[in-house]
Amino acid sequence: MESKLRQAETTRKAPADVPEDRVRDIIYQIRRLIQANDLHTKELNRRYQVSSPQLNCLMALYEHGSLSPSQIARFIVLKSSTVTGIIDRLEQKGFVKRVRRSSDRRVITVELTEAGNILAEKAPPPLHQKIIEGLDRLSEEEIKKIVDGLRMLTCMLDVQDLDVE
Repeated sequence: MESKLRQAETTRKAPADVPEDRVRDIIYQIRRLIQANDLHTKELNRRYQVSSPQLNCLMALYEHGSLSPSQIARFIVLKSSTVTGIIDRLEQKGFVKRVRRSSDRRVITVELTEAGNILAEKAPPPLHQKIIEGLDRLSEEEIKKIVDGLRMLTCMLDVQDLDVE
């Protein structure tokens, strides 16, 4: 058993010699991203009584018309089960309604109500829209660097394989 431990220790790579100020800067930038998302969500809750995922759902319906819950899930990159809860809350708030247009009662589509349409028109753009607008100002090479860096970061944090459907 002891020899296996020694063998594992000798085959393990030594940690990279990353300057402490670089590590602090990376952590700081990640915290800023998280904080920006939190502030955006708090502002949405305060002004419009919706969360970021709820706004994303509303905007998908506003941009694409009536959709099935699974289509909404694909547009906003969430699991169908999560979208079901989002639709439930939006329906309780009067922003969406479920509609059955088929003889098969299991088939439903989700539509904006008048209140949901008004909210979608006046609400600020989702946070990802700011990212899209920022990316439009960058070169292909700069965008590739961002994607590569984020991919490395998600691999380090073991989140690259999270199931988001």
